[in-house]
Amino acid sequence: MESPKKRKNPSLKKIGWKEVIDLPEWGVQSLLAKADTGARGSAIDVTQIERVSESKVKFKVVLDRKDRANGREVVAKVLRSSRVRSSNGEVQERFVVRTPMQIGDDIHEVDFSLVNRKQMICRVLLGRLALAGHFLVDSDAKYLHGPRKKPRTSNKKKLKT
Repeated sequence: MESPKKRKNPSLKKIGWKEVIDLPEWGVQSLLAKADTGARGSAIDVTQIERVSESKVKFKVVLDRKDRANGREVVAKVLRSSRVRSSNGEVQERFVVRTPMQIGDDIHEVDFSLVNRKQMICRVLLGRLALAGHFLVDSDAKYLHGPRKKPRTSNKKKLKT
């Protein structure tokens, strides 16, 4: 019998520890994402980060782990920035941007830290803030909302948000 403390919220959608996500405002589809309940924030693999104004940043979303040149250029509003010291002692400025994220038929806004995830298998890390109130993570499952597909962008040109 299930303990009263372990009741599940029926409105939460179950996802696997790996899922395919879309970022519709940016015209990005089929990005591989890892749900990480141990991480607070979310991160996305980008290159060529450049501040274009006081409130905007331009970057290229990396679509394919093996072909880092395959990307989508985006200009987005900066929510905040911070200086982070990595485990090897390197200090870097990280920008945080917001965009709608879609898994299955669920779409909600997520704040992403713009980072280089070159060494990681998944282009996106989804932390607790992106998952809470929307998803229940099944650590035994993956791709519950569709099979993994080759990452692609829509036919639109450079996107500004």
